[in-house]
Amino acid sequence: MKNLYKTTILFTLLFFAHAGKSQTGSSFPILEGETLLNKTLTIPTDTKDKFTLVGMAWSKKSEEALKSWFIPIYQTFIYKPTKPVLFASEYDVNVFFVPMFTGVKKAAYKTVIKKMKSKTDPKLVPHILFYKGELKKFKEKLAFSKKDIPYFFVLDTDGKIVYTTSGKYSDEKQEEIEAILDE
Repeated sequence: MKNLYKTTILFTLLFFAHAGKSQTGSSFPILEGETLLNKTLTIPTDTKDKFTLVGMAWSKKSEEALKSWFIPIYQTFIYKPTKPVLFASEYDVNVFFVPMFTGVKKAAYKTVIKKMKSKTDPKLVPHILFYKGELKKFKEKLAFSKKDIPYFFVLDTDGKIVYTTSGKYSDEKQEEIEAILDE
């Protein structure tokens, strides 16, 4: 019985590890959204100039977990010091956090954007991209399986997925992202 339990746990871990990596190498689906600066942006079409980090959430709970990434991602990939700083990051990547408005939540789209404009730290404003539309193509193509967690994707300069992860921020996840970008 003990061995069956261990085998079940091992199988489950391997399944989810494989599911998280299964999209690697495939093209990221077209995602057209609106920034808080009222600009339309399409991933990966408009982001093929450099690597792109995309964090996506489509429920209130997943949006809260998405927020756990804001500060560490900002400090590592967005912030550019005005003066030389020892150990300063030199990453040149696109970064977008994408709240997704699907189903009945589409009705709140404009209201939420207006509210977010006044509440969002100005340093993050260019990095918030709102999506309004259908979720089905993203669930199928990106293997979204749980609505209560955010999903993260690193795209190469051709819009291909080179890394995926999900859930709240952790140092380990960020180190994996940095390792991909350092290659």
